[in-house]
Amino acid sequence: MCGAVACFAFLDTTAKYLNLYMDTLQVSWARYMAAFLLTLVISNPLTHPRLVRTSRPWLQITRGLLLLASTIFNFLALRWLQLDEALTIMFSQPLLVAILAGPLLGEWVGWRRWLAIGTGFVGVVVVTRPSFGGIHPAAILPFAAAISLAFYAIATRSLSRTDSNETTLFYSNMVGALALTPVLPFVWTTPTGWFLVVLMLLIGALASFGHYLLIAGHRHAPASVLAPFMYTQLVWVIGLGYLVFVNVPQAWTLVGAAIVVGSGLYLLHRERVRAVAAKMPPL
Repeated sequence: MCGAVACFAFLDTTAKYLNLYMDTLQVSWARYMAAFLLTLVISNPLTHPRLVRTSRPWLQITRGLLLLASTIFNFLALRWLQLDEALTIMFSQPLLVAILAGPLLGEWVGWRRWLAIGTGFVGVVVVTRPSFGGIHPAAILPFAAAISLAFYAIATRSLSRTDSNETTLFYSNMVGALALTPVLPFVWTTPTGWFLVVLMLLIGALASFGHYLLIAGHRHAPASVLAPFMYTQLVWVIGLGYLVFVNVPQAWTLVGAAIVVGSGLYLLHRERVRAVAAKMPPL
């Protein structure tokens, strides 16, 4: 899990850098097309036809479009926001999943978890500081990305009951690549050097390897055990933001991040308590 979020931190850093030289949609296309071609090489659907078999194709497509929307919102936000600012707002995604899990999956939230959700959103407000000279209005973009990711997570939970992780990952990359390719001629900017071409390939490799590590981690441990480690991504983006863009995190961002991370960890604690209680035999 730590390796996965490290990959995602380098992915966002690369996307922010490429944003300086080309359109965000071109950066997003590079991320999905490179990942899709890598999947074709490693898991050839011609020799492994089970890879493309799904009992719920429309849900796979919808899930892929939700991930694509999240990617575009996030990459676009990185044009104006620091890495740590965008990521902290994105960390509201587990809070949104807790809200949506009730009506969509029947996993209803108790008062303690509602209190944690409310506290987490206070942390997001601390980071953005609306109407108080806070960060750029583009702060709404990572929140839109978090909403897309929340619905994406719900769809992933539903698909995990019928489709393999490899099939779901294949469709994620394919949907993004196919959706963005028709748009590419309208936004294309020819890379000015080999370094940018390498970064366009690297961004897809980072995404693929990160998701591979994510799947491998969940194969060996439950999500409630792994999820706290996703917050190590904040350490990576603070370091990379300083090294690559000379961005120093603001005090308000660190305070808001602490509130959001604390709320997320409490939600995970409540999930583990409920899971243990469900396994206990009746008295």
